[in-house]
Amino acid sequence: MSNILVVDDERPIAEIIKYNLQKEGFTVQTAYDGEEAIKLVRKINPELIILDIMLPKKNGFEVLREIRMEYMMPVIMLTAKEEENDKITGLELGADDYITKPFSNKELIARVRANLRRVKLSSTNEEMKAKIINVGNLTIDMNTYEVSRDKDIIDLTNREFDLLKYLFLNSDRVFNREHLLKEVWGYEFGDLRTVDVTVRRLREKIETENDKYIITKRGTGYYFKSK
Repeated sequence: MSNILVVDDERPIAEIIKYNLQKEGFTVQTAYDGEEAIKLVRKINPELIILDIMLPKKNGFEVLREIRMEYMMPVIMLTAKEEENDKITGLELGADDYITKPFSNKELIARVRANLRRVKLSSTNEEMKAKIINVGNLTIDMNTYEVSRDKDIIDLTNREFDLLKYLFLNSDRVFNREHLLKEVWGYEFGDLRTVDVTVRRLREKIETENDKYIITKRGTGYYFKSK
């Protein structure tokens, strides 16, 4: 079963999360500060990380920034209800998802399973293996999850790549944010700004002033322009 790292300096919360995940059959490790978290990531290479923001020694944003320099496993951020900006910051730094405290065990398990399922589907999709696509000045390698522009590798998070792949494979079709949240994130409900932030980050990385790929259909949604 998947190995999960839970990082929260509030030990009772960390232990409750650990207990609930273990009941579902997951293997769980815990860390209580940012430095310990980074050491454990390098030691056990977890398949998913649940990461609180308010941590001693190094906060969750600093931990996430360091993790993303080496690893691409899903990271779910834990945010306080009133700290809306924390959600946006986490997504911009490469978090795949977030859960707002207080949260239910049912929501936690659903988010964990959705993120792990996305990674599994991406890695076992035989149809897309060894498929390299050129569009404009972009090269999209569906096998290695690499995107390059004029042969320069672009550093995308897994979620950014999944969004790009979905929009590209359905080029010129307009999708609203609710649809993208369901198909790319695997959620029936959630904060629609998650989609907007990821689209904006993806545009910043793959587009230039003269090369526009992801187009906004005002009042409707987004689409990938094939020509």
